[in-house]
Amino acid sequence: MTQVSTRTAPAPHLADLARLRRVRDRIDRDHAQPLNVEDLARGAHMSAGHLSRLFRRAYGESPYAYLMTRRIERAMTLLRRGDLTVTQVCFTVGFSSLGTFSTRFTELVGTTPSAYRDHAAPTTDGIPPCLAHQVTRPIRNREAPTARPHLR
Repeated sequence: MTQVSTRTAPAPHLADLARLRRVRDRIDRDHAQPLNVEDLARGAHMSAGHLSRLFRRAYGESPYAYLMTRRIERAMTLLRRGDLTVTQVCFTVGFSSLGTFSTRFTELVGTTPSAYRDHAAPTTDGIPPCLAHQVTRPIRNREAPTARPHLR
């Protein structure tokens, strides 16, 4: 006699969402480590292309873009503290090139890392760190707004 289980297997999309959550958690936890989409996909037991498609569908951005956002968020926090140089912050958050760090930072935040360090700390004085993190979160997918020239 064959027994029929009343438990159903989880829907494939729920299993994928659980794996995507583990990938996102790994990026959050290990953002300063050398990470690439191939390694993340291998850890999730899927191809890099499949991971990228599912991740973008679930979170609105690619795994690489999410990693860059996490690194820039951490850099913003360190720069607000003011006790590290821009170069030290660059390598602390996982970038291997100061030029790439400065370019990505400027694209997402709208100002250079040096200018941010000089001007951001006073704007968050007295704000609890958890709120400062939300208020200063970099813009994603639309990139930083650029000043438009005034036409007369």
